[in-house]
Amino acid sequence: MTEGTNVETLVDDYNDAVKRACNKTFSIQSGSRHAASHKSVPWWTAELTVLRKRTNALRRLYQRTKNNEEIRNRRKMQYLESKSTYAATIKREKRNSWKEFCNISTATNPWGVIYNLASGRGNIRAQITTLLKPDRTQTANTKESLCYMMDTFAPKDINLDDNDYHKAVRTLAEQPVNTEDDREFTKEEVGNTISSKNNNKAPGTDGITGNIYKQVFNTVPTFVTALYNGCLKQGIFPTNWKEAKIIPCIKPGLEKSTEVTKYRPISLLNYGGKVLEKLLINRINHHAASTGYLNKNQYGFWPQTSSIDAVLALKEYIEDGF
Repeated sequence: MTEGTNVETLVDDYNDAVKRACNKTFSIQSGSRHAASHKSVPWWTAELTVLRKRTNALRRLYQRTKNNEEIRNRRKMQYLESKSTYAATIKREKRNSWKEFCNISTATNPWGVIYNLASGRGNIRAQITTLLKPDRTQTANTKESLCYMMDTFAPKDINLDDNDYHKAVRTLAEQPVNTEDDREFTKEEVGNTISSKNNNKAPGTDGITGNIYKQVFNTVPTFVTALYNGCLKQGIFPTNWKEAKIIPCIKPGLEKSTEVTKYRPISLLNYGGKVLEKLLINRINHHAASTGYLNKNQYGFWPQTSSIDAVLALKEYIEDGF
């Protein structure tokens, strides 16, 4: 990447190129109503589509046979047998679908159902209802409800609301950086970060999944590495990678509530931004660990630690006191 290259424009062109390649390579599903009607429920399968067509055809054949009683009875038996098989298959698929749904959300993966819904793999949709605003009036329509939700989940950063501390932080952030530049990301560093990401995560607004991004890196690793180094050198987090697809999920038991807090917003970020974020976090963690900036008791800021470790440390401290 040459000096003075606009990273923002380069990231936009890069994403457009990947999406164009995907559109030419992958078969795009039709969004027609006819296609959607064949799978209006989560348990529907291609086998059921075939059985339904066969059963309907046998029924029509049986109903149209009127002159020959023997043939009519034979076709009636064929229709009833197919109908029985069709009904039994529906019952089996419903049962299997319910078992699969019950196994989706486990203690080790409580977000499984939410991300399946967010990525469009489920048929359950959160209905946007009328919400109660702070002035005790209600939203008039869906658009107003969505605007109120966005103002709550992602409020605008207004300088007029700053106190003295916030003003000092803004002033500090606007000062030029005079520290030594960090070393560039290596090709192996970028590759390991990309390969460590979960393929099953729902994509962001650009629709680029983990598998696609990994294949892109395997094809042009030098370019992708240079792209992230351009972000590092210029101190830029591209706007394209900041965009998020927000999925409002209703919290259990609050379906009838009119408060905006009934929704839990799930933000789906573009994969490129996730990788850049992980690269920076790895560098920050390495710097903090090597310089001793983080205290060993800062469980919330240290990799592979959690509140459980804090509780165990407290338990050990109390036991030593006894």
